[in-house]
Amino acid sequence: MRYELMLPHQIRKAIADNWPVVLPLGVLEYHGEHMAVGMDTLAVVKTLELFEKESDIVILPPFYYGAASYAVAPPEGSGSVQVGGNQLAPFGEELFYSLLRIGFRNIHAIIHHQTENFAAGMPTDLAFKTAGRQAIFRFLEKQRGEGWWGSNDMADYYAGHAAGENFFNWVQVHPLMPATMNGKYPFDHAGIGETSLMLALCPEAVDPAHFADNTGWYTASAREASAELGHQGVAMIMGNLRAILKS
Repeated sequence: MRYELMLPHQIRKAIADNWPVVLPLGVLEYHGEHMAVGMDTLAVVKTLELFEKESDIVILPPFYYGAASYAVAPPEGSGSVQVGGNQLAPFGEELFYSLLRIGFRNIHAIIHHQTENFAAGMPTDLAFKTAGRQAIFRFLEKQRGEGWWGSNDMADYYAGHAAGENFFNWVQVHPLMPATMNGKYPFDHAGIGETSLMLALCPEAVDPAHFADNTGWYTASAREASAELGHQGVAMIMGNLRAILKS
């Protein structure tokens, strides 16, 4: 369900049933002359819409204003919007803290931008990872008081942790395309891989008439894109979403 359309009784049911609450996290970034600047975020939004058809889920309004960077192109006339990680982290903390206060304990942010280095992290995902940890610590301290972890009530913490009871799983950040897709689907920027995803998920975000206007090396393979290839990628992404949101 779209969070902004939910009624209070539906929110209470989602809390009681521990539905995943998912933030589509992304950027507005130049993706060549042939593709929309919202590609990274649209890929998350559109696959979550497919997932929503098969499983109970709360989809938060997407956040488009991540750290796009100007590594691909300067912003003048290209459309990239850059908000640095230092500005994102406080916002993310307040958002996650509020969701915890509401009662959600199964919160996820899913990102596609710059996730080829997800293990090491990039500005947007690092900011929201840090924000999630800070929000959880802050919430637990408010809820249970200082010294909550050291109290005798937490004597079974490590046993519970080993069994999968982990407060710090209340807020998680994931890449849309996991490392297991490496070598199985093209990972690129505005090339055959991303263009094919958009042809499959959001064809109005691609205009093949502008392939010839591209000058960047990273767009050279875009002409080879197809909806058929994109659907293969979507199937892999859906498998990843089922793994992280249905566990």
